[in-house]
Order: sequence, then C-alpha cells, then structure tokens
Amino acid sequence: MISKSGFLLGVLLLGALGACKGKGAAGEAPASAGSAAGGANRRVAFLLSTLQEERYKKDQRYFEDLASKKGLLPFTLSADNDNARQLSQVEDALSRKAAVLVIQPTDSAAAGGYVAKAHEKGVKVVAYDRSIPGADFYVAHDSYRVGVLQAEQAIKATGGKGNYVLLDGQSGHSVAKEIARGYAETLKPYIDKGDITIVMEKNNDAWSPEQALKTVEDAISKTKGNIQAILANNSGMARGAVQAVQAAGLGGKNIFIAGADADAANVNYVCEKKQSIEVLKDIKPLAEEAATVADALIHGQTVEAKTDSSGVPVVAVPVVLVTADNVKPILIDSGFHAASALPSCVK
Repeated sequence: MISKSGFLLGVLLLGALGACKGKGAAGEAPASAGSAAGGANRRVAFLLSTLQEERYKKDQRYFEDLASKKGLLPFTLSADNDNARQLSQVEDALSRKAAVLVIQPTDSAAAGGYVAKAHEKGVKVVAYDRSIPGADFYVAHDSYRVGVLQAEQAIKATGGKGNYVLLDGQSGHSVAKEIARGYAETLKPYIDKGDITIVMEKNNDAWSPEQALKTVEDAISKTKGNIQAILANNSGMARGAVQAVQAAGLGGKNIFIAGADADAANVNYVCEKKQSIEVLKDIKPLAEEAATVADALIHGQTVEAKTDSSGVPVVAVPVVLVTADNVKPILIDSGFHAASALPSCVK
C-alpha cells in the first residue's frame, strides 16, 4: 500500500466521491507484474497528448525522474493531439511489453478502446490529467475547483454583475467539462437573477489561443466592448483573450481575465495587470503521483483512492489561486518558475 501525502488525501475530485481501495483492475495483479525480488516487468509508458505546450515537458521530466528513482523503466511518447497517432503509440507501447500505460488521452471517449487493448494483454492503464472510461486509476487535478475559483474571483471583481465570456477547451474533453461545470454551478445564482449574462461560451479546438482570440474578438464586436469578465480553461486561451482585449484598446477597462496552468507569459500578464488571475495546477505532484501509482501497480500493491461516479479510483491533486501578490511564494520560491522567467513580477 502506498501512502499519499496529507494534502492529496484531503482533496475530492468531481464533487462527492465514495471511498474505496482500488487494485488497478479486478482480481490480482498479472503474473508479468510480479514483485521486485521476482524480476518484475518494470517498463512504463507515459503517453502524452502533446509536448507542444509549455507545461508538458515538465510532466515528462517529473514523471520519468521519479519512476526511474523507483527502479522503473519509463519511456515517453507524444501524439501531438492526434487520435490516430495515439492509438498507434498505445500499440507500440504494448508491443514493447510495457506493464503499465499512463495515458493523457487525446480524446477521453476514444481512449476507452485503449483500455480494452491493454487489458487483453494484462496491462494496467492509469488515466493521466484526463479521464478514460474503464481505466484502472485516474490521476488528475481538481478541474471542477479550477472553474469554481475562477468564477468566484470574477464575481468578487465585478460585484457579481455584467457580461461574461467563457472560453472552454476541446469539446468532449473531460477537463474542459469539469471546469465548465465549476463555472456553471458558481455563476448560476447570478445568472438566474439576471445580474450576470453569458454573452458567449465556446469550445476551442485543441485549446487554441488563436481560436480563443477570435472568440473574444467576436464577443467584443457583439457587445461593442461591454464585457466585464473572461474566464478561460487554460493559460493559452487566456493569452488569446488578453491579446484581443489589448488590440481592441480595452486594456484600461479592467476586464477580469482568468486562466489556468500558470504559464510564465500569463503570470507576467498578471503582474502587468493585463490579466487578473491564474490558477496553478502544479505539475510535479501530479506527475509524481502518477509514477507512484504505476509503481504500486507493477508491484501488485493496493492503492488507496476515492472513486468517481463511474467507479474509477481517483487520486486528485489540489489547485491554487495565483495573484500578483503571491507569485513569489507560490511560483518562484517553490521552483515552479525561475525568477528570470517572470521579469514583470520581480521588478
């Protein structure tokens, strides 16, 4: 059995979750897993949707570092957000006799087929960052809480009134759905009273900053610039929002803009007052938790977790609000970003 750090055990994902003790799949661990002394198959595939965004090279480094320290043999493949390519990589990882696949799916629904392929060969699947139907475990940030935090801060900044734009991620994406659920449930009382109006809510393919920029441009045109808040599911789309607002000459209107991931460019925007907040989805505990779960599965150990509504055991990692006032302790002192990457914040 592996012990989670105290703060991880206290976080619940997707609202109310029921307690359970997962074993990764029904029954005992496959014979190929074995024990360390018995010569376990220690290969672990880390299959990422993309390495094109700033954060994902960190995911790879933290995962591989801890997995290697635990005596595992990790290798990473990136699908560049291509479903067909990820399927091919799953098949490649299985042909290379990986004992566990840790997968950040390009498409959560389609990835259910990956689980079936893996289970046919006695291989475990850990869903990483995004849900996969039928996975043995799901390791993720508390995405619902991201939406709640952003919406709460927007309400505070706008007095709970005005026109809001919501920039959602890829349609059908589990993380985008959960963040949007956080928006909807937090904003609902204000929408019902007529105090807040959602003038535009749109999914953006591949979480595209360029599409988000166009969405905000359309919203500015539609409202003649009468926008009080823009909530974006990630940092990239928040950058698109900032660029659209600045290009329209609305930078002085104090439009509330929120992002998530705490990319360096966005944190600098926060310090420059071009953006209002970011939400830190800390990568190190997420990647290390996934490596820890993979190690436990390979060694036939029980993993303590909670379960989501579909019965998949979940390990949830908390998220943290980032403002101009807490950049140093939250991001610089922790090592998440070097001070040199945040010149606007260390002046």
